[in-house]
Amino acid sequence: MFVGNRGKSIWLLLLGFMLCSNFMLYHTTIGKQLLPTQTNGVVIGSLIDLVIMLPVYCMLYTKKFSIKQAIVLSAAGCILARFLIPKPFLEPFAAVTWAGIAVEAALIFFELILIVTFVRYMPQIVRKVKSSELPVVFSFQQAVDQYVIKNPIIHAICSEAMVFYYAFFTWKKKPPTGMTLYKNSSYIAAQIMMIHSIVIETLVLHWWLHEKSVVISIILLILNIYSLIFFIADIQAIRLNPIHMNKESMFLSLGLLKRAEIQFANIACIIEDPVVLQSKLSQDRMSFMAKDFEKVHPHLILKMKEPVRVILFMGIQKQYSQVAIRSDNPIQLKEMIVSKMENKQEAE
Repeated sequence: MFVGNRGKSIWLLLLGFMLCSNFMLYHTTIGKQLLPTQTNGVVIGSLIDLVIMLPVYCMLYTKKFSIKQAIVLSAAGCILARFLIPKPFLEPFAAVTWAGIAVEAALIFFELILIVTFVRYMPQIVRKVKSSELPVVFSFQQAVDQYVIKNPIIHAICSEAMVFYYAFFTWKKKPPTGMTLYKNSSYIAAQIMMIHSIVIETLVLHWWLHEKSVVISIILLILNIYSLIFFIADIQAIRLNPIHMNKESMFLSLGLLKRAEIQFANIACIIEDPVVLQSKLSQDRMSFMAKDFEKVHPHLILKMKEPVRVILFMGIQKQYSQVAIRSDNPIQLKEMIVSKMENKQEAE
């Protein structure tokens, strides 16, 4: 079995080779010359590639295996077959592709029901957020999970809602007191530089592209406007969300890019060995370190008993067994974590 990034690259390479070979077979002169008079056998092979092998390669590449994902990818392969395989060749197998379309339509309908449910319960969600003691970046997701079935589409919508909330509705809020992760770094300065570059690019590049291609210029304009809104929201989110602690957990967030709830009972130990702190970031370690113009290292690493869930951009969720933290007040942060861990152990 292949391990690491090299293994992932091989699965992606096989997927690309499979798609390219099927495209060349039906849409190039050489490929058409290779086709036999009776094409049913060749079409069956292509359907096996698109309906069975495509999901296998995709799941091996992402290292995520689930029945739902396999069904979705198989249905997507059926739809792709309608575009990849010429209609006369595909006619005897039309039922297979229509089955894929039916599955995709059912999944889209289910997602729409979830979105309608999300909108329906929005007043209750807002009231729940307002009554919570947690920062909005955490309480909003918890309130949504209480009323709506957990789903990647809902998580993505919540992530986008947070972007627009922090970009447009938080300017009258004052940053609460607490330990921060960004003040001793160039994080906000870097974000402001990105905003400046986006504005300049939009003003200069958009008019030039508009003469070349109206469609491309409009698409880039929309992307630039969204990027501008995101960077503004990210600055507000990191300013308004210092480290939050209660008796049970510590809530860490680095703007809108990542956030996690770390339960004190789940912390196995605190690593402060300089060699480990300066070592390369491993795949099972998530870092909460504000970007800086120079290379920085964490002040401490929390080794977890059980992997902790970290919510990333667009609501993507991953689990990590170690959490690296760089704080503006490292000594105070360590003392508070140790104190909370001891209080938790005594309570148990």
